[in-house]
Amino acid sequence: MSSEAVVHLSVVIPAFEEAGRLDRTLRRVRVYLDGQSFSSEVLVVVDGGGDGTLEIARKWETDWSTLRVLDNKVNQGKGFAVRCGMLVSRGRYLLFSDADLSTPIDQVERLLVALEAGGDVAIGSRALAGSDVRVRQAWWRELMGRLFNRVVRLIALSDVRDTQCGFKCFRRDAGRQIFARQRIWRFSFDVELLWIARKLGYRVTEVPVTWVNDPSSRVHPLRDSLRMLVDLVRVRYNDLRGVYQFGEGPSV
Repeated sequence: MSSEAVVHLSVVIPAFEEAGRLDRTLRRVRVYLDGQSFSSEVLVVVDGGGDGTLEIARKWETDWSTLRVLDNKVNQGKGFAVRCGMLVSRGRYLLFSDADLSTPIDQVERLLVALEAGGDVAIGSRALAGSDVRVRQAWWRELMGRLFNRVVRLIALSDVRDTQCGFKCFRRDAGRQIFARQRIWRFSFDVELLWIARKLGYRVTEVPVTWVNDPSSRVHPLRDSLRMLVDLVRVRYNDLRGVYQFGEGPSV
């Protein structure tokens, strides 16, 4: 293991115009991590925006020695923000979590168990027996999500029940190899990451988690679903070109 891996867990939180909930999220994450016996770090990647998210993150950074803030200056997409954090993180295990904590931070324990049992990538799932979906999405969002998942299983990942839960954890070596090859910066980046993991021979484990819908989601069910479908085609095209097999991709 690289000498850089000096903490047990890195938590990467992408943040685009999250001023309304970032304080609450970071407070919950800190309470959880401060109560653990393992070492950790948090990386908040501010992906542009002008609502004060960066200032809130900087405030936390001054009082939390294991939190780092990365500033992308302009919005480039959630996938790009996650990648930036992952490629500079120092953990043995690398987690990314949505800024709304729809999956509570303590659910990382389930993912770590899967990785310590031999997995390379552990992904939170809302679709498995044992999942606890406490607040559901509106019916039309659920419908669009199910339709998208059917398409994903048809043309990309036939055995993954839920690719879009924003709570995924990687062994350090696997994460570095996967994220270095990433090319999609927006909503379908989750599918691309799992596709790359499979191409490189990594073991992906789907883990049931607790999930609470945040009704303030900015994902547009029709427009963004269409963009995600286009990105699925890009994944297959990139694969045909051999993009994911060779090299380590561009630096951040």
